[in-house]
Amino acid sequence: MPTAPHGEVTEEQAAQAIRTLLRWAGDDPQREGLRDTPTRVARAFREWFAGYAEDPTAYLERTFEEVAGYDEIIVLRGIDFESHCEHHMAPIIGRVHIGYLPSHRVVGISKLARVVDAFAKRLQVQEKLTAQIAQCIHDTLQPHGVGVIVEATHECMTTRGVHKRGVSMVTSTLLGSFRNNPSTREEFMRLVRGS
Repeated sequence: MPTAPHGEVTEEQAAQAIRTLLRWAGDDPQREGLRDTPTRVARAFREWFAGYAEDPTAYLERTFEEVAGYDEIIVLRGIDFESHCEHHMAPIIGRVHIGYLPSHRVVGISKLARVVDAFAKRLQVQEKLTAQIAQCIHDTLQPHGVGVIVEATHECMTTRGVHKRGVSMVTSTLLGSFRNNPSTREEFMRLVRGS
């Protein structure tokens, strides 16, 4: 069995935990259909929670100043994400809309999507996810303002508990001029709506 660095859990230890859960659920982890499931689940967890190994601020370090004096709001709409809730480890599926008002530099738009993924690929609650994305952009780029809106469905609510389908949750974090200036806030909201 391979050892993990720094005393971390190995893939085999994770797979063994999945075997235990399969037995606890009432099935036989040695039957043909489940024999490889523990390893597959462990590898899926590595992909689903890859954000713990990423530094979201690193994605925002390379910026551009040669933008011909551009100083208006930049909005990236509809960034799809998948996360898992920290209460039940059930999927959270949604979209993020990000806007910022640059002060002196801009960042490549794919980097904003990478910031979303770095935070989404961790155990989350939507409110925290929204705030983390906004704060990271605010602290790293130091723009005049940042706005983040997250719309998502929570499988912990649709597949267990109250079993309510078709329900989505919307959260927002507004910082700087997006919070303090009503016209900047309204322009951001209008751009997110596409109107």
